[in-house]
Amino acid sequence: MTKGTTRRFQPTFWPTVFSIPVFLVALGLGTWQLQRMEWKKEQIALRQERSGAEAVSFDELYAGNSGVPAEEEFRHVWIEGEFLHDEELILGARSLDRRLGVQIVTPFALRDGREILVNRGFAPSELKESAARPEGQVKGTVRIEGLLRVPGWKGYEMVKPANDPIKNFWFYVDIPEMARHTGLSNPVQDIYLDAGPAANPGGYPLGGQTRIELVNNHLEYVITWYAMALILAVIYFVFHYRPVEKLEDET
Repeated sequence: MTKGTTRRFQPTFWPTVFSIPVFLVALGLGTWQLQRMEWKKEQIALRQERSGAEAVSFDELYAGNSGVPAEEEFRHVWIEGEFLHDEELILGARSLDRRLGVQIVTPFALRDGREILVNRGFAPSELKESAARPEGQVKGTVRIEGLLRVPGWKGYEMVKPANDPIKNFWFYVDIPEMARHTGLSNPVQDIYLDAGPAANPGGYPLGGQTRIELVNNHLEYVITWYAMALILAVIYFVFHYRPVEKLEDET
């Protein structure tokens, strides 16, 4: 009898205890990113479809309704009525082409007596006060087009800043609080309007600031996490595919 060597897959305890959870986590994160990628594609397609459609009358769609379903976000509508310029609200932390500024949110009185908040768009910091842009304070009955938006903070909750109604400085749209601050009597709840790109007298506010296209880099993360799972599996297999001795008959 002589001794020879061969290779067999022989798992060991601690490398297995470490590798299996890491492998499952990497696989799970890759799958989650894949789902996020598909969701993002659907969102982009929805935004493009709704924002690119012909504007419809807000009054006809939501006549008599104080609330508008959140599912209607990015619907292209037109409204008719008057701006309540004396009740302007300043939405902070905005920039355009690397120029710091704010966005101007103005209550708008619809013909049926309801009021809806309208984000009229960007104004540079030096023009945030209404007195600095008198041409843009259009008077009388006007018709404007825009996209319906859902209020609330759009970022991570852990870094959510606090609105400051006393200073009239807002980081996100909070319709009930803004309605109280401006004294609106019959505000449309759950939805507001991002004004479209139609030019305002004097140039500001500059409308058409709604983000339709979203960054969709989830494929990179899908590849990264799945690759990590695959690499770990290969390393685990190679590490445990060990040579072992075997006895061979001599002839």
